[in-house]
Order: sequence, then C-alpha cells, then structure tokens
Amino acid sequence: MSLVFNKKAQHEYEISKKFIAGIVLSGPEVKSLRLQQASLNGSYIKEIGKELFLINAQINAYSFAKQDNYDPKQTRKLLLKKSEVEALTEASKQKGFAIIPIAFFISHNMIKLEIGLARGKKEYEKREAIKKRDLKRELASENKRSRISV
Repeated sequence: MSLVFNKKAQHEYEISKKFIAGIVLSGPEVKSLRLQQASLNGSYIKEIGKELFLINAQINAYSFAKQDNYDPKQTRKLLLKKSEVEALTEASKQKGFAIIPIAFFISHNMIKLEIGLARGKKEYEKREAIKKRDLKRELASENKRSRISV
C-alpha cells in the first residue's frame, strides 16, 4: 500500500533500478506517515560516511503527539545492505545518475522507502513522454466510445 508518492520522479527522471530501504523514524513520524501527511517533493538521497540518508523529505508533525523542537525536514537514515549501498553509490558517481526517493509504502506492517537509481531526462524526452501518454489516453477513450456505440 503506497502512502506517499513522488510525482515528479516519474516526469523528471528515467528510473533504471529500484531498491527498497528501511528508514529510521520516530513513533509520531510513523503515525503521521500512516495518515499520509508527508511529501517527497524536492527530496534526495545522499551518501554520508558509507551510509545513505534521506534529505529534505517533509514528514509533518503528528498532531496528537507532544513534539518540542520537531523539524519536519530533518535528515533520516536509510537502512540498506552494505552491498546495496556500495552498488548505489558506485552507480550514482557516473555522470547523469542520481539516487532519488520514489515512494513511502507499508510492507509487513513496517514503513519502507522505495528508492531508485535514475538518470535525468532531457527536455525533449519529457515532451515525448507527455505526447505518448496523451495519445494512449485518446486511444482508450475512442475504444470506449466504439464499444458503447456497437
């Protein structure tokens, strides 16, 4: 079950590989995420000392918890296997590649973060994707109309 989705990730990047990472959260942050009170817009993943961290992701404060000095955009540690971290960091060092967060979701009653190794799309690639999506939508609506009239 997807909780929060990074809508711009599909538009801005071409995702080549996906990984699932655990994330270190406090109790109120988990409750806030379950209520879908978060945003991945403008967030990214950075390597700091052979570990990966989620930076600039906003998880709003849980309204029923007393949290003094809570920073909704604090840096959060990702939990991945050592081999996965090494593979991601090596691949992200290539020109044009980045590690981006895609979505928060629940798996076996735990909150996970789907991350992807992505290459930024060029402007013409974005326009081409929009054209394909519009054409597909038009064809689907025409097929629907033709089934109704028959």
